[in-house]
Amino acid sequence: MSHALDDLASRPLLRHMAEYWWLVLLRGIAAVVFGLLALFMPAVAGLSLVFLWGAYTLADGIFSLWAGIVGSGASTGSRWWLAITGLLGIAAGLIAFLAPALTAGILLIFIAIWSIAIGAMAIVGAIQLRKEIEGEWFLILSGAIAILFGILMFTRPASAALAVVWMIATFAIIFGIDLILLAFKLKGYKRA
Repeated sequence: MSHALDDLASRPLLRHMAEYWWLVLLRGIAAVVFGLLALFMPAVAGLSLVFLWGAYTLADGIFSLWAGIVGSGASTGSRWWLAITGLLGIAAGLIAFLAPALTAGILLIFIAIWSIAIGAMAIVGAIQLRKEIEGEWFLILSGAIAILFGILMFTRPASAALAVVWMIATFAIIFGIDLILLAFKLKGYKRA
């Protein structure tokens, strides 16, 4: 580990992220809290989910923007992606608060279209792979499930919204745990 610490001078982005490891930790905690709230309050899906999601993206955007612009040592060029991520998160959060019904409707439609599209592509991919692998039916099955979910989103949006709440909650919890683990790994690189 001491060699890794000595090598930080030649890795400005890692040095910067190690210095502000706690911002990554805050992003992870925000994601886990959002995921748990969404998971244990599924009845408040609709607009509440939009507001929870808006609060999460706003917080995540602020922390990302802050991580992208603060500090010294690393050039701003190597952190531009953090600043852009932050600005996008802030914009998405503000849109969610200013136009929640629009955000909810667009989000459900986008997820439905995306689900049908990836399902169709999975089936096409499985057909193309059937001469090269065995068990392509797994890919066909996952494609069919994605298409059915997309159709459900269009035909029964309330049921689909609940499923989306659970999917987003699960994603947020896994993503948050990953960020928390990354934060503590980055903390290990920080000079004492």
